[in-house]
Amino acid sequence: MAPSIIVLVILIIIFLAAAIRILPEYERGVVFRLGRVIGAKGPGLIILIPFIDKMVRVSLRVVTLDVPTQDIITKDNVSVKVDAVVYFRVIDPVKAIVNVEDYVYAISQLSQTTLRSVCGQAELDELLSQRDKLNIKLQEIIDRETDIWGVKVVSVELKRIDLPEELVKAMARQAEAERERRAKIISAEAEYQAAQKLVEAAELLSKQPIAMQLRYLETLTTIGQKNAKTIVFPFPTEMLEFVEKFKRSD
Repeated sequence: MAPSIIVLVILIIIFLAAAIRILPEYERGVVFRLGRVIGAKGPGLIILIPFIDKMVRVSLRVVTLDVPTQDIITKDNVSVKVDAVVYFRVIDPVKAIVNVEDYVYAISQLSQTTLRSVCGQAELDELLSQRDKLNIKLQEIIDRETDIWGVKVVSVELKRIDLPEELVKAMARQAEAERERRAKIISAEAEYQAAQKLVEAAELLSKQPIAMQLRYLETLTTIGQKNAKTIVFPFPTEMLEFVEKFKRSD
């Protein structure tokens, strides 16, 4: 009697070990019964029929997929190297297992192809200055293609754009020339504004002769405050007017 009980207990243990599965919160189990899918179960305790049911675990967490560097020729015929990162997660475990053999590998290949296609249709300036626009476009295309696999693409980010060394030097020279151009324009604008102010000041002083004398005395005071060996002889401004009248009389 005792050996029969022991054998029965062993069989029960083997049955429970083959039938019971425990899934964490972030996983689901796609169950196949005699080869036919009966749905996704979990999380928590799952009971299977030994030798009849088969379960495939699927994680629902966000997966970070690094897209390898791609050699791309832009729309304006510039050769660059671009890599990206794709964030996605499974929203339908049954589709992810039934509709595609390996959804991670499939998304990797699709991401590489889409990256080459989208970046190849953009010019270099757009590729460098409008990354957000390209990221959204990549995300929309990849997400639309992976919908049948039960996968949701959360976002796509261009990580790095490597330019040829000659192009980097040319862009540096262009940026330096642009800075010099802006500096010259600002300097010329300052000279123009200063000239306008001098004209306004001259017109104002010409209307009030006493103001010209006061400005003359202020200049002498400024010169006298400096520690210099310059000798200044005041010259009456009336003499200038006398000389001007004398010239006119001639």
